[in-house]
Amino acid sequence: MVQRFEGRVAVITGGSSGIGLATARRLASEGAKVVIGDISAEAGKAAADEVGGLFVQADVTDADQVEALFQTTVDTFGSVDVAFNNAGISPPEDDSILTTGIDAWEKVQKVNLTSVYLCCKAVLPHMRRQGKGSIINTASFVAVMGAATSQISYTASKGGVLAMSRELGVQFARENIRVNALCPGPVNTPLLKELFAKDPERAARRLVHVPVGRFAEPEEIAGAVAFLASDDASFITASQFLVDGGISGAYVTPL
Repeated sequence: MVQRFEGRVAVITGGSSGIGLATARRLASEGAKVVIGDISAEAGKAAADEVGGLFVQADVTDADQVEALFQTTVDTFGSVDVAFNNAGISPPEDDSILTTGIDAWEKVQKVNLTSVYLCCKAVLPHMRRQGKGSIINTASFVAVMGAATSQISYTASKGGVLAMSRELGVQFARENIRVNALCPGPVNTPLLKELFAKDPERAARRLVHVPVGRFAEPEEIAGAVAFLASDDASFITASQFLVDGGISGAYVTPL
């Protein structure tokens, strides 16, 4: 494996499973020192131990804990070169706007959008001091298209992540800090499996719209994160980086 991240430090929130864990493995395999920020102590420590990294327990909706995550990283390793702000939720009570209550709405907004705001706010001063950095925020393909099988707060939160990432990418471009929004299609993660196991009909309705005919594997998304985090993407910032199996480009899908 090419060592694109030798001597670099990456912080991954939601790094104990799914896309986060796959990315931790990928970046570590390319030489990065990886810091896992996760609310789950057991799973987070196991992930960090697996990749020879550091675990910092953090609730990404808590500003002080987020500040501590990035400060601990800098205190331990001297820098934070990559921030993959990836933690998120998609609870079943987030559904149509007609049935989704305000509590469900606010919970998803806090975890999916406010947390990204807090992480960017905390990491940017470190990157500005270094004079470089790459921030990748996990949005979604639903940030660029609508769905009749709605998860209204999730969709709105990911649209917010996309817009915020674009603005930060523009604002800090002259400081050699790149900010991009990763927009995955449906990914074969524990979160998606749990959601679709409860509603196979919804899963079938979504799968039929994927031109490649399957959901992504976490490792495929991790490959995109590694690209965006690396110098290979040195001229990419303020972008929506779609890794969606062709969903957003399809009018009809092949038989």
